[in-house]
Amino acid sequence: MQSSISLSLSSASPITVRSDGGANSAASGLFFSNTATPNQLRFCGLRREAFSGCKSSNNAVIFKQLRSKTKISAALSTNGNSAKGFDYDLVIIGAGVGGHGAALHAVEKGLKTAIIEGDVVGGTCVNRGCVPSKALLAVSGRMRELQNEHHMKSFGLQVAAAGYDRQGVADHAENLATKIRNNLTNSMKSLGVDILTGVGSVVGPQKVKYGKVGGTETVITAKNIIIATGSVPFVPKGVEVDGKTVITSDHALKLETVPEWIVIVGSGYIGLEFSDVYTALGSEVTFVEALDQLMPGFDPEIGKLAQRVLINPRKIDYHTGVFATKITPAKDGKPVRIELIDAKTKEPKDTLEVDAALIATGRAPFTNGLGLENVNVETQRGFIPVDERMRVIDSKGELVPNLYCIGDANGKMMLAHAASAQGISVVEQVSGKDHVLNHLSIPAACFTHPEISMVGLTEPQAREKAEKEGFEISIAKTSFKANTKALAENEGEGIAKMIYRPDNGEILGVHIFGMHAADLIHEASNAIALGTRIQDIKYAVHAHPTLSEVIDELFKSAKVRGKVSLVPPQPTFSLVLQWLKATFLVRLLSQLQCKLVSGQETVDLPQ
Repeated sequence: MQSSISLSLSSASPITVRSDGGANSAASGLFFSNTATPNQLRFCGLRREAFSGCKSSNNAVIFKQLRSKTKISAALSTNGNSAKGFDYDLVIIGAGVGGHGAALHAVEKGLKTAIIEGDVVGGTCVNRGCVPSKALLAVSGRMRELQNEHHMKSFGLQVAAAGYDRQGVADHAENLATKIRNNLTNSMKSLGVDILTGVGSVVGPQKVKYGKVGGTETVITAKNIIIATGSVPFVPKGVEVDGKTVITSDHALKLETVPEWIVIVGSGYIGLEFSDVYTALGSEVTFVEALDQLMPGFDPEIGKLAQRVLINPRKIDYHTGVFATKITPAKDGKPVRIELIDAKTKEPKDTLEVDAALIATGRAPFTNGLGLENVNVETQRGFIPVDERMRVIDSKGELVPNLYCIGDANGKMMLAHAASAQGISVVEQVSGKDHVLNHLSIPAACFTHPEISMVGLTEPQAREKAEKEGFEISIAKTSFKANTKALAENEGEGIAKMIYRPDNGEILGVHIFGMHAADLIHEASNAIALGTRIQDIKYAVHAHPTLSEVIDELFKSAKVRGKVSLVPPQPTFSLVLQWLKATFLVRLLSQLQCKLVSGQETVDLPQ
């Protein structure tokens, strides 16, 4: 959103200052102290709200004088005016977390924006994923603590046998999803985003249609289009889902039953979190994992420790290196039947008969019916091909103008916050500022008890990269057992691990297993995003006693051969330019003593 301020000043000329409100704008706010003279003005950048109460030495309010001869104009509508010849500057297909993040940022940039949603606002994350699952995990965490008699006695507490109301737990998850969904809807409405109900699809370049299936469809035009349709649970062949005894995460989040014995197919994020919930509520769990080890997506060292804490002591057993080739729901008094074969030899391995089965084998992109053929785009295993700027690539390998795809539908990183970050990156681009998102700086977390979090490369990935590019890596580790806050909570189980380059202090990856690991990872992810080196961040101060000191000790324990820099980074060119503009304006105001005279000309500050 642009604003312009024209100041009619003395002799030479008035000044027009423009600001887009961004961090790199020419100036972002002008502050006048209530008692400041022109020589004492504090310059903090130019914003339209800045001129307030500045008084000269003779107590004449300068602002009132300025107002009479100052022209202030800004695009202040909550949803900007569309580009000439288009209904909207930006249309987003899909109102999940990714689409929502893109829409809010687009309005902030002054773009006239619409978002199309065929189901409910919030998408998978809010309605069938991260949000309701965290409600269930909050319950499981408290149940686990109350059930641990030794843990409670260590605090001097005596607690009677803990119980739960299944429907009450399910209602908690549903109520949270409803609340967050309403929050997302209201935030877009309050900013003027047009929420268009119906199934959206691309009908041609810069053209979209939407409407209810079998009903009337409306065609709209947009200067730019973002596809943000997300994903659905992936169900392998041979698995028959009935929604009651053979279920996906969509069904499990409703918690309609708590089975005595449930098989979870897949030991990734989804499977681990549901194992935490089910075992806390009294179920026995069996993992079926196709690979040779549990938790294959995690750093191996973290995975081994997590297995020792999250799997082995609990009512969990597992089969690794096997496929579930056929799963039949329970019916006619017969249990769920699961046929297993060896993943390598394909020989029959075992048959399980259990109360329920949860299919947690990942997610598949939801990209059918999007009209991609109208712009010559072919999906790859269902994913929409994009480049590093989320621009859609057609079947000939060429970019489709003004068409972008974010989130699970492009498969780059199937996380809700990654989708939002990609959406914001796209909005930056369509607003005229090039932006490439560093996916290695995006953190991930598994909300078990304790939690697991990570950012960047695992140790095997880092070693492979180091060998290929010719540098060495080092490993730093710290333990929660040495952290005062963790010990005060009797939660000393856990480690933090960092993979880094000892020659220059670059952080390649950080992995945490322990209490509130999901909250602790962001200092590391932000350091990677900003390119901060260990030799600089190790001097940051952390409050004591806090869990953040686990990360503090991790940075301090690293051995970097590069020179330690205690000097803040030098200003970028844009900051230098901003300072020069500030200096220029302050000097001019000082010379003119803020006295307004007749005779108006306009001089534009350099952009």
